[in-house]
Amino acid sequence: MLNITLLGTGSPMPDPHRAGPATLISGAGEHYLVDAGRGVLMRMAAAMVGAGNLTAVLLTHLHSDHITDLNDVITSRWVMTFEPTALTIVGPVGTQEVVDHIVASLGPDIGYRIEHHEDLQGYGFTPVKVIEVSDGEIDLGGTVKISCAPTDHRPVHPTVGFRFEHEGASAVTAGDTVPCEGLDRLCEGAGALVHTVIRKDVIANIPMQRMQDTLDYHSSPEEAAQTAARGGVDTLVMTHYVPTFPSGGGDDWKALAAEHFDGDIELGDDLHRVEVRVRD
Repeated sequence: MLNITLLGTGSPMPDPHRAGPATLISGAGEHYLVDAGRGVLMRMAAAMVGAGNLTAVLLTHLHSDHITDLNDVITSRWVMTFEPTALTIVGPVGTQEVVDHIVASLGPDIGYRIEHHEDLQGYGFTPVKVIEVSDGEIDLGGTVKISCAPTDHRPVHPTVGFRFEHEGASAVTAGDTVPCEGLDRLCEGAGALVHTVIRKDVIANIPMQRMQDTLDYHSSPEEAAQTAARGGVDTLVMTHYVPTFPSGGGDDWKALAAEHFDGDIELGDDLHRVEVRVRD
């Protein structure tokens, strides 16, 4: 079995009730953080998972709202564990450069902490291991099998989606993308698809160019549902809601998706959890 926890269901627009984009995939005692939007560690704490419990962080792309709190994850992993435990970060080409800059920006803080804490002086800053991926299986040495494929969020490029598999249960995390061949491959026969969505029917009526620009590189609930249907997915889990809806709402979002997908449809507030069981 795999567990999906929507840690953050928000968007680039700050929301007092929704953290930034982040999803936790858990199985076989392993925890994989997909994207690291604002407030991710607070939501992880609510889910009873600390930075030290993470098996790896996987980034779908390098848009700021998906990596806002990656620095917090890196720092907390280092200072909240009591022996050197390197953090593995997996992402598309360009991830190494971004992580290098984040670590460089933390330079003064790293120096202060090493100078002040005698136990940290023994090993200094714990390195961050970056693995850049594009397509195929990813060997992280765990029990959960992970693979990736390219998605389409152009002009943001490259971007990737991930598939997690364990003992017959499988879940795909799409990130921001329009329908594409790579995502279709990942979804084939999957138990669940976690897909970011925006309401294009609403945003199309907002007379602001910057909002209009979001229409051509995100999926709507209808498009996410069509992707899930093509792949024969059991459950569509929607997240990253733009514009957002009140707690307990979202029935209209489900109705739009249900026009194109007859499986289970899940959405909700931060910390909404979905169990993905072995397919019959």
